[in-house]
Amino acid sequence: MADRDEEIIARIRHFYDAFNRGDFDAAAALAHPDIDFFRSGGLPPVKGAEALREWMEPDAFDAQAFEPVEVVVNGDKVLIRQTARVRGAESRIEMELESWTVCTLDDDRRLVVRIEVFQRDQEDEARRAAGLTD
Repeated sequence: MADRDEEIIARIRHFYDAFNRGDFDAAAALAHPDIDFFRSGGLPPVKGAEALREWMEPDAFDAQAFEPVEVVVNGDKVLIRQTARVRGAESRIEMELESWTVCTLDDDRRLVVRIEVFQRDQEDEARRAAGLTD
């Protein structure tokens, strides 16, 4: 079981590495074709791997990088505490933001079928979504 969890963590880190170097096709390869991506802040969900791939393209930011600070596997759920470093395309303002992401894996624990993003102060909700609290 621990070896399988390490494999999942390595794939999650591979996703972040691919995303950060702008290889969005390699990053999207971890997504199930029918993935549901629930963004924070009340933004509408993104449905499907193609739409997720399109979402990855920079628009408001001309620089964006995400770092997984903590990755915890719990069965088919993966809790990720991450730091984002972004720079506005027009404003050139640089920001560093922390957030939580919960990924749900398919039955084979190979592809991500659901992503939920939580704000930094929503740790309890994120842990609940990952099945890590009572």
